[in-house]
Amino acid sequence: MARSRVPEEPVERPEGEEAPNAVWFKPVMVGFMLLGLVWILVYYISGQQFPIPGITVWNLAIGLGIALIGFLMTTRWR
Repeated sequence: MARSRVPEEPVERPEGEEAPNAVWFKPVMVGFMLLGLVWILVYYISGQQFPIPGITVWNLAIGLGIALIGFLMTTRWR
């Protein structure tokens, strides 16, 4: 049986604020949160010597900042 040639209706794609996120958005968001968590875990497990030796408590601030970027990205996730 032959297919009928009925024209399909065009799919409307939202633009601007209603547009869905790009494919890369979710993995990057989760990646930032996990990277911040791993940074903080390495800081505590290593006895406060790593990931960057010599800056002591600032390692904690860096890890929290990286994780905060991921959490802030969740507000833009659709």
